[in-house]
Amino acid sequence: MILADIISLWNDSWLAGVTLLVLGAGFALILLIAKEKLKVEIDPKIEEVSATLPGIDCGACGFAGCGSYAKAVVANPELIGKCAPGGADVSEQIAVVLNFQVSGGGAPLRPVVHCRAHDSDRTQNAKYTGIKSCTAANAFACAQACKFGCLGFGDCLAACKFGAIKIVDGLAVIDYDKCTGCTACASACPRGLIEMVPFASDVIITVACKSAESGKDTRKMCKVGCIGCKMCTKQSDAFEMVGNYAKCDYEKIAGQSDSGEALKAAMDKCPTKVIVERGKGAAADVAPAKAGKS
Repeated sequence: MILADIISLWNDSWLAGVTLLVLGAGFALILLIAKEKLKVEIDPKIEEVSATLPGIDCGACGFAGCGSYAKAVVANPELIGKCAPGGADVSEQIAVVLNFQVSGGGAPLRPVVHCRAHDSDRTQNAKYTGIKSCTAANAFACAQACKFGCLGFGDCLAACKFGAIKIVDGLAVIDYDKCTGCTACASACPRGLIEMVPFASDVIITVACKSAESGKDTRKMCKVGCIGCKMCTKQSDAFEMVGNYAKCDYEKIAGQSDSGEALKAAMDKCPTKVIVERGKGAAADVAPAKAGKS
């Protein structure tokens, strides 16, 4: 009787095992068929475009990362040129992959800080004791005497993934050897002092001030601010007045045919030395500036 029960149990177990094996094989076959039927074909051009990108996922292109941008630019070649860190070289490589003709391309965009006032250059300094953040400080009218100067709390520094910004005596300074042009710093500045501008060469000229105050009031607050004297506009048409401060026309600067003599004259004659060079190899604001010295 016991032997019969054992034999019966063995037969039932064997039958159950075979049944499970068959069911498992059937499900595996179904999944395999479903995988083949439902799989999404990846455009090989997307992989080729991805290979040309820097792979730093900085978001400067307006997409979540390099992978998202690669998909978008393959779908719409008009988006070529959105990769700021890659610049013209990457744009040309993408154009080759997509067999798309790129016109122009332009100079790569890099940030400039439209302020050169260190704490020691500010003749009037308000005492802000709130949250150490540019965004928070900017909400208070009394945070700084100059409403158009760098607040120096480092929101741009925190936004930069590449260590390309430091705060020197209350002023944001860009290390162009590390900068990729990702635009994060420009987006982080609540006063809009950091602007992405075309760098037609490693070093460009810019006006490091955006004070809308009168020249008289600017002098009261800062030693190195633009006083709207228009001296630069008399030397070169690459400068123009925007209200009370001067601004560069970067396209005209890039197209100067006089070897930059007019630009140099504008720099030399600027009474507060607010016209400065920025870029790789340019003198950096590593120490407080003094009016009358470049």
